[in-house]
Amino acid sequence: MNIVISGLGIIGGSYAKAIKKYTDHTVIGINRSERPLKMALECGAIDKIGTKEDLKTADMLILGTFPMAAVEFIEKNGDYINKNCIVTDTCGIKGKICPEMVRLSEKYGFTFVGTHPMAGKETNGFESADADLFVNASCIIVPCKADNTAVTFVSDFVRTIGFTQTPVVTPQVHDRMIAFTSQVPHVMACAYVLSPVCKNHKGFSAGSYRDVSRVAKINAKLWTELFLENKEPLTAELDTLIDNLTQIRNSIANNDDQGLCKQLQMSRQVKEELKE
Repeated sequence: MNIVISGLGIIGGSYAKAIKKYTDHTVIGINRSERPLKMALECGAIDKIGTKEDLKTADMLILGTFPMAAVEFIEKNGDYINKNCIVTDTCGIKGKICPEMVRLSEKYGFTFVGTHPMAGKETNGFESADADLFVNASCIIVPCKADNTAVTFVSDFVRTIGFTQTPVVTPQVHDRMIAFTSQVPHVMACAYVLSPVCKNHKGFSAGSYRDVSRVAKINAKLWTELFLENKEPLTAELDTLIDNLTQIRNSIANNDDQGLCKQLQMSRQVKEELKE
């Protein structure tokens, strides 16, 4: 296939490297800034630096950008996209982007299948891209009105570059679950390191500190967009978290050893039952 990747950050760049490592497809890169394109070309992650003209012969277009940037790219370049092209995104929210992409796919004639690769690092940019980033990872597929043939096509494709799970869900289910599994941990990490005590952690910290604080090294612009576009599910999960924290806090403040022990035992039981 001819595969165009728009956006060569850590995710788009990793897609490019993985495709070149594990398949025989041609990869064409498009990016707003020139440096990632030159780096990708030099290391063989892309076969050429592309323009909108390359969209005319693209069999697949992967949008490795922020959610609204992905929509804007299609709005500006939709007339050039091959009518037989499968377009997919890599965005961490789906409730807002899916209706826009469905509208644009109907306007320009391509097929859109939403995806969310559940993989990443604390660092960003093409420098952090890794051909093996997706090995044994999950890629959530959100059909957004695409038919089963297109969904199967995307599922089969992502498995060729390392993904081993491809759950298919609605935008609503995706965003509700991602609020819990991804967004809340990022909120917790950021809130945790804002403690004035954090600057003195060296010599007092080990695995627990690293585990909780790891994702606080955050791409603030991206995650602001993701948090706000998933406002309702995220605030609902944060309310639940705050309630649980308050119960534990009050048990400690009131020397309620039985209540505290019960809360901690319940937490352990939940985790043990999940077996992960």
